[in-house]
Amino acid sequence: MKKFILYILVVLSVIGVWAYPYLSDLRDQGLTLDIAYDYFFSGPDKPFDPKDAVNQLDYSKNASWAALPFMEDEADLFPKGEETIDQTQAEVDVFFVHPTGYLKGDHWTDPLEENSATKENTQWMMVNQASVFNGCCSIYAPHYRQASIYSYFGSDELREEVHAFVYQDVKTAFKYFIEKFSNGRPFILASHSQGTHHSIRLLAEEIDDSDLYSRLVGAYIIGGTISKDWLNQMKDIGVCDSSKQLGCLVHWDTMNVTHINKEMPIYVGNICVNPITWKNEGSLSDLVDAKGAVYVSGDFALEFSGSDEPKNMVFNDLESPKTQYVQAQCKGGALFASDQSGTRFQSFAGSAGNYHGLDYALFYMDIRENAKLKVKTYLNNLK
Repeated sequence: MKKFILYILVVLSVIGVWAYPYLSDLRDQGLTLDIAYDYFFSGPDKPFDPKDAVNQLDYSKNASWAALPFMEDEADLFPKGEETIDQTQAEVDVFFVHPTGYLKGDHWTDPLEENSATKENTQWMMVNQASVFNGCCSIYAPHYRQASIYSYFGSDELREEVHAFVYQDVKTAFKYFIEKFSNGRPFILASHSQGTHHSIRLLAEEIDDSDLYSRLVGAYIIGGTISKDWLNQMKDIGVCDSSKQLGCLVHWDTMNVTHINKEMPIYVGNICVNPITWKNEGSLSDLVDAKGAVYVSGDFALEFSGSDEPKNMVFNDLESPKTQYVQAQCKGGALFASDQSGTRFQSFAGSAGNYHGLDYALFYMDIRENAKLKVKTYLNNLK
């Protein structure tokens, strides 16, 4: 027992040394000892085994999708004062792969419970991320046996094993989308965070150097780091460097500008496209060019332990855009955006200047208008 207590004290000491530079930031985010304990010690207590996962979803069923153009869902919501289209009549589709919403440590992959906080988190992603495309396109977003947040804190081998398993769901859903839904229409691939980790495999294995590439309007593969070395392996797909460029990808990882001069090795060699200028370079955007940040609708269930009971979240139309609100600049592979300290957006920011949770919100209207422009450009080129 004494050895066990000593072990725990050593682990806590190591965590404390790691976290010390960020303590003020973490306190600002509402970190408590209970939350920290849950976060570090509540993961699955056995190795990953695919046999423990629930069965793969049947993508011929509407219930296997978080968003469909002929189904009423949260991806239909939009900012006040803006317009949406009839998604059933859209000429371009979006295949959207959502980020991590399963934060529990009971399983390595989402058990896909019908009534759960995890499912409500997916609905949050639909209204606050996927909906950015309902001004131009029909939206298809699959549910999938997403990896638990704890897969990111195990060994590299464990993470790769879990994510390789999960990717098969995304791949199956994408193939069903192409074969049964798209009817040969052009499409956009979009994602965030964990969804981005799966989407880069779709780009490499299913779209690049294939007949599908000619139908790719563009890829908004946001959050989660993508190395330039990975992109250099592509035969067709490159990084975008202008607002109208087609068949390319955009990517950024947002940080607080107050950290712009700090060393961040994780982003070295990372792709960064500025979502205000749409340039793959480092000049600071002009405030007048920022088309609008949009504050989120609803709450995200950020709980790492306890039951996955639903919180009975209600999602409404998004607020009016805040135009000319933010400036941004790429540097060292990261996108540095205006400081949100003291604003409502800060509640969805991470610790140590990380704005991962704001990758879409701060640039919502910039993405929305750019997607419209790319679609218009693509369709005009067909005439």
